Amino acid sequence: MTDLPETARTRAFIDGAWVDAEDRAVFDNLNPATGTLLNRIAACSAADVDKAVKAARNAFEKGVWSGLEPKERKKVLLKFAALVEANAAELALLDSIDAGKPLWDCENLDLPDVVNNIRWYAEAIDKVFGKISPTGDANLGLIVREPVGVVAMVLPWNFPAGTLSWKIGPALAAGNSIVVKPAELASLSTLRIAELAFEAGVPAGVFNVVPGYGHIAGKALGLHPDVDVLTFTGSTEIGRQFLRYSADSNLKKVILECGGKSPQIVMGDVGDRLEQIAENLAGAAFWNMGQNCTCGSRILAQSSIKDAFLEALVKTAAQWQVGQPTDRSTKLGPLIEASALKRVLDSVETAKAEGAKIVVGGQQALKETGGWFVEATIVDQVTAGMAIARDEIFGPVVAILTFDTEEEAVRLANDTAYGLAATVFSNDINVAVRMARKVQAGTVAVNGYGEGDISTPFGGYKTSGFGGYDKGVEAFDQYTQLKTIWVSLS
Repeated sequence: MTDLPETARTRAFIDGAWVDAEDRAVFDNLNPATGTLLNRIAACSAADVDKAVKAARNAFEKGVWSGLEPKERKKVLLKFAALVEANAAELALLDSIDAGKPLWDCENLDLPDVVNNIRWYAEAIDKVFGKISPTGDANLGLIVREPVGVVAMVLPWNFPAGTLSWKIGPALAAGNSIVVKPAELASLSTLRIAELAFEAGVPAGVFNVVPGYGHIAGKALGLHPDVDVLTFTGSTEIGRQFLRYSADSNLKKVILECGGKSPQIVMGDVGDRLEQIAENLAGAAFWNMGQNCTCGSRILAQSSIKDAFLEALVKTAAQWQVGQPTDRSTKLGPLIEASALKRVLDSVETAKAEGAKIVVGGQQALKETGGWFVEATIVDQVTAGMAIARDEIFGPVVAILTFDTEEEAVRLANDTAYGLAATVFSNDINVAVRMARKVQAGTVAVNGYGEGDISTPFGGYKTSGFGGYDKGVEAFDQYTQLKTIWVSLS
């Protein structure tokens, strides 16, 4: 088992300094691959959160970051991106060990994206601006963008560094101060990235990190009267709690990216592409152990090709072997915690009890390691009313449903409380675009699972999203506020 890098940090980062939590409180950080203790991390209290928010507010009001010219912030953020790139191997290892993510994915997908995301928003700093309204000669209407102030960020554990970069990029570029609460299950890369930001020249108090439990540190951020905006990625249940915290405090703006049950529609006209599509959708279902909000956990296959497609999917699923996350040949690492293992295995048993058929997998793997591993699992003969077709499982489990007509496919795709992402496969572009317009999801990919790139906004419909979008220039909307300045020239 690979050890953590020596640079792994475990204390809170507040006002440019490493500090213990109040009363030196800590929580155990367990290794998902072994179930054993990795280290102990500061468990921040409401008092610690208050210190961080005060530091962020003080930095904002002093203008040490918010008052810089955009080109000066750009220089610092570009240096920040370069430092992240220089330390990418270390950060990838932190996420792999801490969250059980396959190291190859962290090195080749996650960290290159983190670097690109920070650079992209650094370059966007001087390309997003206000405007002048059309008026008569007697007036001048200026519509300007200003940073909102203090932004709280409550992160998920499935893409610790990646999701962080989606949020800190536009928030820092706009001139805000931030307080980040990483997931207690995967805090290490966030703490190290904050240190690199400080090294790059982001001033003390501008980038603060308060690790700890969601029901304590996260709640304190949600209720804090001096937080202007809170952005959260995680479950719909917790997202609702943050809306309540906002209502009970200062009506801070809340941005939510929550769960998903993303349909993957395979039309019967795809011809000889079934093996290619099966390989693509195995990745959509099993990548990151299915612990992904856009996970392609529902495959809707047209009845004319369903049996052939299922045969191809079973064949490609065999390539998704379970292994230790730090082994670069591993494609499926462990689930994040013991309760996740139980939830996934229970969902498979429920599917069997409701009449579905387990075609592949469905069992715990590598029990001897003490880790929380599950085999890649395919469940057939699923109907729309079954729990496995409706609930977000967050594991490497994919359900196969069958439809006859285009209209039925759209109805099944939309028969969910979620609306984050979807994919449509068809050789007829007219069919594909027509269905993409009808499917209720924030991102609909055509002929290949995907979430777009940093230039495309990412968010959801229905209970998958609320209040704004990550990625794209649209992300600036949630970290800036518009002000009208009306000048009388008469």
